[in-house]
Amino acid sequence: MDFKDSPEDARYRAQVREWLGAHAPKHGFPLDPEAPDYLRRAKAWQAEKAAAGYACITWPKAWGGQGGTPIQNVIYSEEEASFHTPVGLFSIGLGMCLPTIIAVGHEATKARFVGPALRGGEVWCQLFSEPSGGSDLAAVRTRAVRAADGSGDWIINGQKVWTTGAQHADFGIILTRTDPAVPKHKGMTMFWVDMHDPGVEVRPIHQMSGGSKFNEVFLTDVRVKDGQRLGAVGDGWKVSLVTLMNERLSVSGGGHANWSQFMQAARDTPADGGRTALQDPALREKLADWYVLAEGVRHVRNRTMTALSRGQTPGPEGSIGKLVLTSYIHDMANQAVEMLDLFGVIDDPEAAPAHRALHAALLTMPGIRLGGGTDEILRNIIAERVLGLPGEIRVDKDVAFQDLPAGR
Repeated sequence: MDFKDSPEDARYRAQVREWLGAHAPKHGFPLDPEAPDYLRRAKAWQAEKAAAGYACITWPKAWGGQGGTPIQNVIYSEEEASFHTPVGLFSIGLGMCLPTIIAVGHEATKARFVGPALRGGEVWCQLFSEPSGGSDLAAVRTRAVRAADGSGDWIINGQKVWTTGAQHADFGIILTRTDPAVPKHKGMTMFWVDMHDPGVEVRPIHQMSGGSKFNEVFLTDVRVKDGQRLGAVGDGWKVSLVTLMNERLSVSGGGHANWSQFMQAARDTPADGGRTALQDPALREKLADWYVLAEGVRHVRNRTMTALSRGQTPGPEGSIGKLVLTSYIHDMANQAVEMLDLFGVIDDPEAAPAHRALHAALLTMPGIRLGGGTDEILRNIIAERVLGLPGEIRVDKDVAFQDLPAGR
C-alpha cells in the first residue's frame, strides 16, 4: 500500500506548510488554557485561519468552509500539529457541536451559529455526562418538560458534569430526558442552550493536574424555545450518535506527553553505572513496545485516510486508535515520572519544561481516557462492531426509564 501523497495532495501540503510557516509562529505559545490571554489569542488564530480558508476545510462554502476533501483536512491538521497553536478551544464546537447542528438543525439555526463559530467569535460546549450516568449516556436524568403556559417552550432542570470548556462557552448542545415512560434510549431529546442564561451555573472542577478544564453545570428552570430543539422529540439518542461519531474521531492523546519529550528526559536522566536512563535495557524494551503500538495506531489511521480518500465514512475501527494511543501515552508518562529522581519532584520548573509536560500528561491522561468513551466502552465497540462478537447482554433495553432501579 502506498501512503505517499498524490501529486495534488503534495501540492496542497506544500501550500499549507508555506502559509503556516508565515502565520502560525506569531500565535504560538504554551498550550495552557489557564493562561490569562489564552481566550483572546485562540480566537485571533481561529479568525485568521477562517479568513485564509483553513477553518473547517470540508464544510460547504455556503457555511464558510472550502468544500474541500477530507484528505485536505487531514493534511492541514498534520501540518498544524508541528506548531504550538491554540486549537483546543474550538475542537468541541467545530468538531462535535456544529456538525450536529448542520446535520439536524433548522435552517435558521445553521444560519445563526455556523459562521460565528467557524470564525472564532463564539465558543461551544457539549452537555452530555451526568453524575449518576457513568459511561451510560442513555441514563441522563436532566429533564425537559413543556412549559405550562402553552407556549410550546421547554423548561430544563438538571445537572451535567465533566463539561470541557463550559467556563468559556457561549452556547452548548444538551441531551435531556423528555419522556421517562419509554425505554431509556427512546425518551431523550437534544436542544441547544445559551450558556449565559441566568438559569445556567458553571462551576469549574479543580483537577489533580492543577488545572480546571472540566466543569459542573447546573440548570435551573432554563427556558428554551421549541426552535432550539435539534432533531425530533424523542430522537435524542439518534442525534447524539452524530455527535459521538465526531467525538471519537476528535479525542486523542495529542497535546500531551510526546515521544520527543520522553526521549529528552531519558537522555538527561542519569542511571546506575554512569549511564543515562536511555541506555537502560529494561527501558529500551519499553521503547520498542511503545514504538510497535504507535506504528499500529498509525496504520489504523492510514485505513481511515484511505476510506476518506475514497469518499467513504470511517467506521467504528476509529475506536482502536483512541483506546491504544491514550493507554500508551499514559504508560509513557507514568514511566517518565518514575524514571525521574524522587518520583519526578521538580526543583526548578523553569529548567525542565519537558519534565513539566510529562507530569501534566500523567495527571491529565486519566481524564482523556474517559472522554469520548471509556476504555471499557471502546473495547465493547471494537468487539461487537469491528470483530463481530456477540453483543453484551442489556437487561434494561426494553424497560421504561422510570421503572429502572436508581440510588436514593
